[in-house]
Amino acid sequence: MTENDGGGAQVTTGGAGEAAEAIPELVIISGMSGAGRSHAAKCLEDLGWFVVDNLPPALIPTMVDLGARSQGNVARIAVVVDVRGRRFFDNLMESLADLEAKGVKRRVLFLEASDDTLVRRFESVRRPHPLQGDGRIVDGIAKERELLSELRGDADLVIDTSALNVHELRTKMDAQFAGGEEPELRATVMSFGFKYGLPVDADLVADCRFLPNPHWVPELRPYTGLNDEVATYVFNQPGAKEFLDRYAELLHIINAGYRREGKRYVTIAVGCTGGKHRSVAMSERLAARLSADGVETVLVHRDMGRE
Repeated sequence: MTENDGGGAQVTTGGAGEAAEAIPELVIISGMSGAGRSHAAKCLEDLGWFVVDNLPPALIPTMVDLGARSQGNVARIAVVVDVRGRRFFDNLMESLADLEAKGVKRRVLFLEASDDTLVRRFESVRRPHPLQGDGRIVDGIAKERELLSELRGDADLVIDTSALNVHELRTKMDAQFAGGEEPELRATVMSFGFKYGLPVDADLVADCRFLPNPHWVPELRPYTGLNDEVATYVFNQPGAKEFLDRYAELLHIINAGYRREGKRYVTIAVGCTGGKHRSVAMSERLAARLSADGVETVLVHRDMGRE
């Protein structure tokens, strides 16, 4: 018989003399080759997760069943999957559907990076991309992106490692998987500059370039959106407060839907031209609104200080 333990995990109880079986928490680690899958797996291993690398997807449900019989010794399992072929991918999707039907709490972590970053990483270690064949590295990257597009779309959490070193990736992994009671929803609010490119891991993007740019005010130019004078200038502009209010209301509706659908991570990107003034000030206020709405929020200013 299957019961709920009150914390979301399912517990299977047998008859007299049978030990209770707690279904372990499961994370599927996937993503682009060279984007940091192995390092992400190492981070989880250091956090006490039981990590299995390159397990055939068809065996994932079996691994979960074995974990459930471990009497609590294997409470959290991370599986690294490397999608190299169509049949392999089909097996993965079938396994994920099987786990969902069994009520297993599973998450998909997808590691992403830009093409330029991946090319540099492969060239630095003088290794070919696993899918390039007789072509170039960029050809292998393109094939892999196509194969992984559906999985990326279904991922619970996407981490873009293009601008991250190994220490920064570990910090992100610790923030998301270190343990404790899992929040209903965790949001990352990220300010950025459009001139440096859109964040590839953004779920939602807001554009603050409709507001006057403090860059053109000489006394404000050296400062950032963290400065009170800059924030006051931004929110005294026509439409700024209204935008914050309406967008916060919209996020309240979206976040409620995410919770109903079981989505536990969302990245909200807020952009302006350089990611220094308007987007920073707006992100600060927006993150405070989300926190007040009961959403566990992480604030990141991606491009501040880059100019």
